[in-house]
Amino acid sequence: MKKTKAFDVFASCAHAIIQAVLINRVSKTDKEFHFQNWFEDRLRGTGVLFDKSGRNSYPDFTLVQFTEGYETKGLAWPGRESTYDCNSQVPSGYHNGRDIFYVFGRYPKAEDDAREYPVIDLVLCHGDFLNADHEYVHKNKAIKGFGTYGDIMIRDRKMYVAPTPFALARGLTGTRTLLVPSSWEPPKGFKKVGDIMRVEAPDLVVGYEFDLKANSICAKAVPNPAAGKEHCFVSYRIESDPDAAVTLVCNAHRERLDDSDA
Repeated sequence: MKKTKAFDVFASCAHAIIQAVLINRVSKTDKEFHFQNWFEDRLRGTGVLFDKSGRNSYPDFTLVQFTEGYETKGLAWPGRESTYDCNSQVPSGYHNGRDIFYVFGRYPKAEDDAREYPVIDLVLCHGDFLNADHEYVHKNKAIKGFGTYGDIMIRDRKMYVAPTPFALARGLTGTRTLLVPSSWEPPKGFKKVGDIMRVEAPDLVVGYEFDLKANSICAKAVPNPAAGKEHCFVSYRIESDPDAAVTLVCNAHRERLDDSDA
């Protein structure tokens, strides 16, 4: 059995939602870290030792005795839920020697004076479900010599926009769901609610060019040597939760995601 705390961490989140443990917003200006703080309390409730990263660090939490990290993504609802911004790190299931998990929690879009609100639904997924590439290393680069006098620098600071599990799969709305590789065995207290298979694309984007005069960007792609490779995942819930099946959304549907998310 894979040595992991993911099942315990997920169960802690699921039970807290069932028990109506609310997100607490410290102040009106707290627009980013309230869900992260809620998850931190759930992580602490498992008794696991962890380190909390600073702002703009990745992932948000790293376990001490397990080679795992957890990245939190709070999503206000109704609102943007098909995609999310990855400001400095492309999603992946592996980083710096650790398995990486993403914790997506949706909560009601708060009024300005609201300080507490519930978690509507939650998905904890292994990062490979979002992107199975473990080789790419994010780096920001720059070029000099731009501008009339040639003394302006252009910094290539990449931002990645990735789909959320709510855009990739059906059966997640209003539920609490864990998604892990199919080879991972659950402990007692969990039930399987779906098999999901993601298939590698025929091409890989390996670069891009930006035309400063035309303000246009062009991708450079090469054939994917692993095209068609299947990555299998299993969705689980705690036994007391609904049996609603989790299934993958077809590619055609994903291509119709709102362009405003890009």
